[in-house]
Amino acid sequence: MSRAKALTIAALSALAATALQVPASAAGGGTSGADHWGVITRNTIGSPVAALREGPYGSFGVTGAAARPPFGTGSLGIEVADDSTSLTPPSEKVDFGNEVDFYGDPVLGLTQVGFRVFQTGENVTYGGNRNLPNIKFEINPNVAAHPGDTYSTLVWVPGPVTTTNRWSGYLDATTTGSWFLTGGETACTQAAPCTFAQVKASLNDGGAAPLIYTAAVGKGRDYLWAGAVDGLRVNRNIYDFEADGVRVRRA
Repeated sequence: MSRAKALTIAALSALAATALQVPASAAGGGTSGADHWGVITRNTIGSPVAALREGPYGSFGVTGAAARPPFGTGSLGIEVADDSTSLTPPSEKVDFGNEVDFYGDPVLGLTQVGFRVFQTGENVTYGGNRNLPNIKFEINPNVAAHPGDTYSTLVWVPGPVTTTNRWSGYLDATTTGSWFLTGGETACTQAAPCTFAQVKASLNDGGAAPLIYTAAVGKGRDYLWAGAVDGLRVNRNIYDFEADGVRVRRA
């Protein structure tokens, strides 16, 4: 085969592969390419890591489905330190998310949320078996009791993950863990978190509907953590984190 012909075939193959990639799509049904996903810089403290990567595979001796990323070959790697800044507290914080495509979607329209996580024994040693990343939605709560309050973060804290050094199964945020709002707009606070049904009910006060600004996976500010997340689910879409971008799969 001539060099020119080989280059032509390679170029056509690359174009075909690009055409077959499905762009990520938001909760409201819009489309988004990988350029809409990344570190939310204004929500970053210190020098943490939140980067698309290959793997992780293992740990050593682990076989079967738990030994590889649940979707594709990659994931979102996250690393935060607990004592590396001059702030109070001194821990780091990072959010990896999408500030474009969820904007304006209804909070009360959330029906399915969750992800899979690669947890390590070291992470449990650092902060216990709930030392895990969170799912976060920046929202306009639109609570009648606080008419001037147009910003809060709706946060899911996973329940305990007892298996370590391997990929977990699906962690369903609608049935496990706990939820709270950061601004005290309702009774669902960090000190007194709620179930998924309770936090939605607390925002459904009969007035204007609460709306989403952004969606993200994040960690901090609390304990040292190093691991990975994959398969972020928001309603009918599963966001597959790959080294070359974020892809969507239908649940």
